[in-house]
Amino acid sequence: MNNFKIIAVVAALCISAAPVAAEKLSLSKISTYMNGLATARAEFTQISDDGTIATGQLFIRRPGGIRFEYNPPEESLVMAGQGRVAVFDAKSNQPPQMFPLKRTPLNLILAKNVDLTRAKMVVAHSEEGPTTVVTAQDPEHPDYGQIKMVFTGNPVELRQWVVIDGTGQTTTVVLGQLEKDVPLGQRLFNIAAEVEDRGL
Repeated sequence: MNNFKIIAVVAALCISAAPVAAEKLSLSKISTYMNGLATARAEFTQISDDGTIATGQLFIRRPGGIRFEYNPPEESLVMAGQGRVAVFDAKSNQPPQMFPLKRTPLNLILAKNVDLTRAKMVVAHSEEGPTTVVTAQDPEHPDYGQIKMVFTGNPVELRQWVVIDGTGQTTTVVLGQLEKDVPLGQRLFNIAAEVEDRGL
């Protein structure tokens, strides 16, 4: 898919989700919103650094749990639980690749207590049209990368994020309608159970 089509996809998704006008949301208001987000589910569109586009369903269970189920042809799975991130390759019968969640920028929104007012956590906070954009990092480990989050207001809603890893590569996730406070079992975020289910 060429760059023009990628830009068109992102623009259409963002515009359709955004209200006509909004004021810049404060960091404390966004923190309160994130801390109130216990469970959520949404369709997502992911755009990788090389322009590859994938879709799927996202599940969040804070603190510490997230699950990306990718639609065909990828059919892969990325999940976080018990302080780890696991990447399952649908085309392989090997165990998943795993690494610590705390070493990823996603840890900032999955933490038990999100406090964006913490010193040196937020490196950018701006109003961009109808959205508020916040770029955050681990103040103690900026080398772990950053996460750029896009919010709309009235009510506050997380619409998109861009993960910028320690090497500078970016992964954009655009969210569909976020269903909050949905019943999600712990097993969805249990890496050991997923490994067992797959016979790996």
